[in-house]
Amino acid sequence: MKDLFKDIRKADIILLAALIILGAALSVPAFLWKGTGDTVKVTVNGKLYGEYSLKEDRKVEIERDGKKNILVIEDGKAWMDYSTCKNQVCVHTGKIHDAGRSIVCLPNRVSVTIEGKGGGEYDAVSGK
Repeated sequence: MKDLFKDIRKADIILLAALIILGAALSVPAFLWKGTGDTVKVTVNGKLYGEYSLKEDRKVEIERDGKKNILVIEDGKAWMDYSTCKNQVCVHTGKIHDAGRSIVCLPNRVSVTIEGKGGGEYDAVSGK
């Protein structure tokens, strides 16, 4: 075991620590910078079903081909309250309000996305 560490110098440890600190410092803004959204966009089967304000409380019943989802928008947050899907992942996703966050019900082909100012505006692929 001693042979494994005999070539490691103090400068190597300092360099490793500096790289870890630099990586953490560059990652912090991505986690802390969350813009609050203002619009809830609902798509069903890839087509726009409706757009709703996060500022206006309401229940949205989404029905298609005998499948049903109930989206609740209340107190500036949106969540899936009910779904006929078996796995209930969309219901367990919880409340969302940050731009760019979404709730997806794959079996029912329903997608709910928060849009507006903040995190959802930045495209990591193009850098815009």
